[in-house]
Amino acid sequence: MSEGGKAKDVRDTWVVVWQRLTRCTSMHNAVFLQDLAVVMLVAGLVTVVFHWLKQPVVLGYILAGFVIGPHLLPRSLVTSQESVQTLAELGVVFLLFSLGLEFNFRKIRQVGPTAFIVAPLETALLFFAGFAIARAFGWKTMDCVYLGGILMISSTTIIARTLTEMGKNKEPFAQAIYGILIAEDIIAILLVASLSAVTQDGAFDLASALGLFLRLSEFVIVAVVLGLLVVPRLLRFVGRFRGDETLLVTVLGLCFGLALLASKLGFSVALGAFIMGAIMAEADVIRRIERITEPLRDMFSAVFFVAIGMLIDPGMLREHWLPVLTITAALVAGKVLACSFGSFLAGYERGTAIRVGLGLGQIGEFSFIIAGLGASLGVTSSFLYPIAVGVSAITTVLTPYFIRHADKVIALHDRLAPASLKNYQRDYVEWVRRVQLRRAADPVRKIVRRILLQLGVNVALIAAFFIAAMAVDRRAPDLLRGLPAWAGGQKVLLCLGALLCSLPVVVAFLRKLQALSMLLSELAIRERSSHRQKLAMRTLLSNTILFAGSVAMSVLILALSAPLLPPWEILILLCGLAGALAVTLQAHFVRLYSRAQAAIQETLDRPHHRHEPEPVRPLPPLLDQADLRTVTLAEKGHAAGKSIAQLRMRTQCGASIIALRRGQTTKHNPEPNFVLASGDEVLLLGDSDQLRDGEELLNRL
Repeated sequence: MSEGGKAKDVRDTWVVVWQRLTRCTSMHNAVFLQDLAVVMLVAGLVTVVFHWLKQPVVLGYILAGFVIGPHLLPRSLVTSQESVQTLAELGVVFLLFSLGLEFNFRKIRQVGPTAFIVAPLETALLFFAGFAIARAFGWKTMDCVYLGGILMISSTTIIARTLTEMGKNKEPFAQAIYGILIAEDIIAILLVASLSAVTQDGAFDLASALGLFLRLSEFVIVAVVLGLLVVPRLLRFVGRFRGDETLLVTVLGLCFGLALLASKLGFSVALGAFIMGAIMAEADVIRRIERITEPLRDMFSAVFFVAIGMLIDPGMLREHWLPVLTITAALVAGKVLACSFGSFLAGYERGTAIRVGLGLGQIGEFSFIIAGLGASLGVTSSFLYPIAVGVSAITTVLTPYFIRHADKVIALHDRLAPASLKNYQRDYVEWVRRVQLRRAADPVRKIVRRILLQLGVNVALIAAFFIAAMAVDRRAPDLLRGLPAWAGGQKVLLCLGALLCSLPVVVAFLRKLQALSMLLSELAIRERSSHRQKLAMRTLLSNTILFAGSVAMSVLILALSAPLLPPWEILILLCGLAGALAVTLQAHFVRLYSRAQAAIQETLDRPHHRHEPEPVRPLPPLLDQADLRTVTLAEKGHAAGKSIAQLRMRTQCGASIIALRRGQTTKHNPEPNFVLASGDEVLLLGDSDQLRDGEELLNRL
């Protein structure tokens, strides 16, 4: 055959291949669009019907998934369930991202103790309850272990959507629930790591589980610290552009970027999305971010709940109806009792504690992950995953009704509980609040906690530099691999880079450690026979703490850099170079660290304007440059207890108070001698600068 004939045959072959690929791609796109159209049309119809019936829309989405899924109709209306599951994962990302936007770090600090009292208590109780139930049904050991894990974790996605839909996500019990859910998610990640380390014969790899916990801590701390330094300032810059397109693309890029990084490190994409949402909650443009991402959240979360409904298999539920009902009853009772009791122990009054328990009585996405892990590892029976889906569907249906009728449950408790029990509950809550106030008022305790937190963050940052260097070493480019071996090769350069990057943090660590050692020595040694003996003992204890901390830091750096250590001669040279730089540039390092710390503190201390209402109607033409803003007066703010005339707002900032709401009473154009009180909702009129200055004046401490 001639060369021209061969060339023609090759061209014809590639043309055929291209046509087939194009046809396959077009068919795949058509199937995907068809499935998406079916899901959104049915979900939209269900939304209208359930709004008309005044029922939770989440239940409608699950019902829609059951209708279009493979188990009800002779033929499923959805061709490719994999595509729907992929979109459902996006729904989890958007829901957790939105939850992070609502739950900023101020709230995390407030509910942190509650979360880490309740979550370990109720997860431990539900694990043993699930294990005991599975054992009673005669299931094998690994089924018992995995069922206990499935029942431990409530559904962040379902609860967040239900509370938002019912308009209760700002109430105190909802904030406590969100804090408990965060602690549960951390426990769930550790649980997945532990279950992954359990083999078919029940052997447990402790080193693997501990390694994942350390990597999780590193990821969270480094992501939060670096995120607070960079993200709010980046969003402030992007927010200056006109239009929302640039801001939306930037927000989505950051959200999916951190979610992808979390996935690459072996964590849940939902964890990365939540952390990025919490970081963005500290930005000035938080209101715009919430507004432009809300439609995406609603769309993909609808797909998520439809996907849950598609997993419901009536045949499997009929076959295992007794375990499903038994597990559901135990789950609801255990969650309600454990979470209510734990919230009460943390200091919440009985009404709030009962609402917390009723809101957490379900399982969801993490339970599916745990059940799917057991199936993928081949250590659980085939019926466990469908049972988990059935229990999740039933408890999801019940959750909105539990929350809606919580007042009746509280009234029933108050009617049946003896007076002595109610008096005990009231006295205990008051005692916890007094203890919390005393602890908050103790300045020394607060300083020690802050220094310990800063030391922990410093250690995590130092570890992150060396972990990143080891990651680069495993995937080093050819340029680094070409370095001479006699000098240690690429490892020397990477070790030096990590050491230099961590020097400012090491210097800051030693200064913080010195301050902590002096403070602890002052607290520990207060009374001695003579002043000279007291000073000597304080100096001895302070130097001991400083020396022990310095040794621990040196051991940590050596342990982290072990895979990168060059020959001893070069290592001594590197340590000498690092020491000389630390001494020479100490002042520069201290300033650099102080600026970073001040930047993070400024971000966290900046007042939020996330709940400013948009004007409900257009203002007259004469006020086209004006705006309205609602401000809630703080308890210890500047305005509380002063009259409007005493504030002199028009003189100081130009804004005017045109309306005021106190409780159920609204007053328009309040007179100058009207005295304001904490908790009042004040409506201000002015331009953007006047409104900002007016709010700062009202709530200035």
